[in-house]
Amino acid sequence: MNEPPELNEKCVLQTERFRVVEIDQSLAEGGIRRRHAIRHPGSVVILPLIDENHVCLIRNFRVSVAQWLLELPAGTLEPNEPPLECAKRELVEETGYRSNHLRPLCRFYAAPGILDEFMHLFVADQLTEGDPEREPGELIQNVVVTWDEVTELLAAGEIVDAKTIIGLQTYLLQHGRGQL
Repeated sequence: MNEPPELNEKCVLQTERFRVVEIDQSLAEGGIRRRHAIRHPGSVVILPLIDENHVCLIRNFRVSVAQWLLELPAGTLEPNEPPLECAKRELVEETGYRSNHLRPLCRFYAAPGILDEFMHLFVADQLTEGDPEREPGELIQNVVVTWDEVTELLAAGEIVDAKTIIGLQTYLLQHGRGQL
């Protein structure tokens, strides 16, 4: 059970940011199990600390769910781009804030049942305010909230984005700001 099964895959769809593959898994008892998965280059998530009591979220219109979501800023890694450099770039692009003081908080798979996207979550502080450098079509607004408001938003189920829930709750638990 420790050795992974033999897998063979072929690409069935290639897009600018990801590809969909068909995977044939050889079964120990014989035969093949076929599945589909999304191959993604990985991404970063940033938790921007305005000060000790405030964090910057973004209100982001997500076409895939046709809704405005409260999220932490995030973005996709470019080929061969180190996660830390991507986090600095995405922080500026989405919020306008700049920071040379980013530190890792946690890493996780976004949805390993269908997707191999591995997310690197950073905390950014000592921020310098500036203008965002958003991509065309991005509908994003900065939303600065207190930690008490974060706790209320989480408890009320008003934050439904998984990476944001993971980032905020991990930070709260690691920094003794209460239990959720």
